[in-house]
Amino acid sequence: MDIRDQLRGITCPMITPFADGTVDTGAVTDLIDHLEAGSIDALFPAGTTGEFASLSPDERRLLVEHTVERASVPVVAGASATDVESAVEAIDVASAAGADAAVLTPPYFHTANAPQGNQRFFETVADRSSLPLLLYNIPACTGREIAPETVVSLADHDRILGLKDSSGDLEYFLTVLDRTPEEFLMLQGYDSLLVPAMRMGADGGVNALSNVLPNVYDSALTRKHDERGRALQKNAISPLFESCKEFGFAPATKTALSYRGVIQSDRVRPPLVAVEDDGTRRIVTSVDQALEEFSD
Repeated sequence: MDIRDQLRGITCPMITPFADGTVDTGAVTDLIDHLEAGSIDALFPAGTTGEFASLSPDERRLLVEHTVERASVPVVAGASATDVESAVEAIDVASAAGADAAVLTPPYFHTANAPQGNQRFFETVADRSSLPLLLYNIPACTGREIAPETVVSLADHDRILGLKDSSGDLEYFLTVLDRTPEEFLMLQGYDSLLVPAMRMGADGGVNALSNVLPNVYDSALTRKHDERGRALQKNAISPLFESCKEFGFAPATKTALSYRGVIQSDRVRPPLVAVEDDGTRRIVTSVDQALEEFSD
């Protein structure tokens, strides 16, 4: 099956569990088992929710290798970097590990001073890439969006599969959707827009809180066009998303997974900090509400 078809569902951007200061591969295995039991369609290690910027290159390699070894679904590996050579190297490492595709943000810190800068960066990496690529629009972390015209210009590149959009801007998403070919994947990365985007023609979702509630996300996508999908979005996904937003999605997701007993530790790495008491109570309440809605 073509990787495009395999990504037309829910892809989970996995958290990275830690124990004693290192990546906890046993907890990664438990997480993968939980996600696959919940009908997740693909796995995404070393992304934003996976704290990739706080991992060493060796840890990223270990995480991707372990995920590929344990998974029975496709794996798309984070390969974001601030320079072309590091991005190409990260893609090659993911390819050697057996990943099916890689995910790439624009350079961060030194952001592009014109849209052509991002276009040149993506084209240069794609020309040398050993894996198919998903572009990743997350302006909150990279300083600015990937301009729609840049995405359109890259959409015909034979190594670029599509776009994960975590901007939270539905107008941006629909603009790019309207201007790119049908085979170009448009994946909604902002959880509270999942069902609205799917109803408007999105191909799938890449959603942080699918770590916690994979069954809910699978059902919302499957039932996107009927009342069940609307109810899961309104009463399960969106309230949990809102309760987690202010705490950062790696800490909040780990809090929720720890509550559900999927992982034992909610440790995060600096500069992130774990969610404290009041935040934990709010997140736990939202998890319970979502599970209740799903069971109705």
